[in-house]
Amino acid sequence: MVTHPTRLTPPVQCVPLHDPESRLEGVIVIHSTALGPGAGGCRFWSYPDMDRARADALRLAEGMSYKNALAGLPLGGAKAVLRRPEGDFDRARLFHAFGKAVAELRGTYVTAEDVGTSVADMQDVARATRHVAGLPARDGRAGGDPSPWTAQGVFESIREAAAFALERDLGDLTVAVQGVGHVGADLCRRLAEAGARLVVADVDPDRCENLRALHGAKVVDVDAIVGAEADVFAPCALGGVLDARSAQRIAARLVCGAANNQLARPEVAETLRRRGIAYVPDYVANAGGIISVSAEYLGEDAADVGRRVAAIAPRVVALLERAAREGRSPAAVADDLAEEVIAGARRPATAAA
Repeated sequence: MVTHPTRLTPPVQCVPLHDPESRLEGVIVIHSTALGPGAGGCRFWSYPDMDRARADALRLAEGMSYKNALAGLPLGGAKAVLRRPEGDFDRARLFHAFGKAVAELRGTYVTAEDVGTSVADMQDVARATRHVAGLPARDGRAGGDPSPWTAQGVFESIREAAAFALERDLGDLTVAVQGVGHVGADLCRRLAEAGARLVVADVDPDRCENLRALHGAKVVDVDAIVGAEADVFAPCALGGVLDARSAQRIAARLVCGAANNQLARPEVAETLRRRGIAYVPDYVANAGGIISVSAEYLGEDAADVGRRVAAIAPRVVALLERAAREGRSPAAVADDLAEEVIAGARRPATAAA
């Protein structure tokens, strides 16, 4: 186990995963347990090497600490990142091996779906550990694929942020959506039903063609979506899309999407602010999925999830209002608020010690 310094006081725990028989290779990063067990999904992706996978896990786990804190959840932040093996492999065996690794952490990490994983994968994980969510819902309890809740929270955040920052309704807006997988496609459906015009891009052309047929979406190349003529830019693919170069290319006046770690570097948020672009921090808008995971793990029902997801958009507006009032980027304000929540949770234990 290796520790790495981050912005928060607790050390990050990096738990390497390596099982040649199942071809499992990856890492679990537990960033903070101040508020509760570290919780965050399991990402399954074709990383070129473990250095890239580990770096992604570190950023994602920190984001989960902040996301869970601002969502008011009794959970810390963590993430698992697994490298997808080349060639043929036994997927069920790999995720069962991952479940064994989660079990060895004895409840300090709770896993669930993320990019590249599914309900079926979590069922294989659940063969080895109870510290997993995203399983099929039963008896009125929360559960199942959390991505629709993510899409709902982002949709409502876009709607309310546009009303505040642009003073316009969705029916009068064009939204450019980058990445139309499970969350992105669901977000597009909700936007289209609200009357918004869509511009979409994805590495999978079939996904885009489906949205063109269903909602009349305009399809552009992946490289062109950041600068597409639109009122809102919604990043819903992988992280790091907002860097120094892309921040200067954005035509939209509002950025709000589902992707994690949208900022390649923190200072990009200030670039957006100076350009007059309202930026909704990803971990505030996309909290619907982890809210569902939390409710499932705690034995709550869908109504509990709905109530917490409904609080996301008002939180976004309050954040934008405070950022405008203080002349700061919403990202900086959100980071401060999250760190205050986490630090406050640590103080009683420190005093008692």
